[in-house]
Amino acid sequence: MINFGGTGFLACLLLTVSPAIAQDRHLIWSDDFDGPPGSPPDPAKWVYDLGGDGWGNHELEVYTDNRGNSYLDGQGHLVIRALQPAPGKFTSARLKTQGKFAFEYGRVEARIRIPYGQGIWPAYWMLGADIQRKPWPACGEIDIMENIGREPDTVHGTVHGPGYSGAKSIGKPFRIATGRFADDYHIYAVEWTPARIDFLVDGQSYQTVTPASLPAGAKWVYHHPFFLILNVAVGGGWPLNPDKTTVFPQEMLVDYVRIYRR
Repeated sequence: MINFGGTGFLACLLLTVSPAIAQDRHLIWSDDFDGPPGSPPDPAKWVYDLGGDGWGNHELEVYTDNRGNSYLDGQGHLVIRALQPAPGKFTSARLKTQGKFAFEYGRVEARIRIPYGQGIWPAYWMLGADIQRKPWPACGEIDIMENIGREPDTVHGTVHGPGYSGAKSIGKPFRIATGRFADDYHIYAVEWTPARIDFLVDGQSYQTVTPASLPAGAKWVYHHPFFLILNVAVGGGWPLNPDKTTVFPQEMLVDYVRIYRR
């Protein structure tokens, strides 16, 4: 994804660490999306991007903060819901931690069940918290997981920075062995250190980006705090637009988001 910092740090939480996480780490931030059915995501942790200006990608949706587009299901999940209220009109939600929480280095993971369908574009990603001073792509972008509907068995991990953004970004696809990603929950993660970014699906590393991966003379812009984003886009230059096979509503369910640090 492209587009649009505040920096925060929460006290270490003494919670059980996932078996996939080294035991020398501690949880510094999380959301398990517990709450009554129909309630909004925690406003102490999340804010909304709003509007429908294409978001730099020629997207079709209008992002709202309406409960029809984002809510807790009462069973420990955040639901981000893309709707088609009228022919050719689409709404969805884009949540971010900008101004609430940002962090530098660690393991970032989320357990997500993505939607599917032509023109549907779910994403879990990060932007540099200095974006208001250093416009994209100078702020840096780390796409932990993106999927486009015409590739139901494939997700992508990507970085964007100055000289390697958009079509020139550095990324790699990961293909599931059987079925499609929308069939179940999967854990999407990055391990982020000063010298590398590793991309993982269900604990399997499939891509490592280092300063040596960049084009000659390009700058490594992943040494400052980033904030999180969750969204479901509709249409755009990469996924292309929905067609007659696309069914609405489309829902992305997020079981949890967790950030660990040594």
